[in-house]
Amino acid sequence: MTVGSPAPAHTTNPMHEEGNPAMKVELEADKCVASGQCVLAAMDVFDQDDDGIAILLEEQVGEDRLDDVREAVAVCPAAAIRLVDQ
Repeated sequence: MTVGSPAPAHTTNPMHEEGNPAMKVELEADKCVASGQCVLAAMDVFDQDDDGIAILLEEQVGEDRLDDVREAVAVCPAAAIRLVDQ
């Protein structure tokens, strides 16, 4: 979970285990309002703790999950999720 400044820029693209370019998912849990929208959009990337606060299950996602994570970013009412190109 990332709080504060964005991750440093990288000059190479790490590869996801399926061979697709990976993107980093950043979650600011302290901003989370426990709406659960991220889990509904991308349940293989996000979960919730007992208080409903989002938990990041996968820090890097390949192209196969990007659409779901982009949806989670878009629907998060607290703007607590970011996708960072590496």
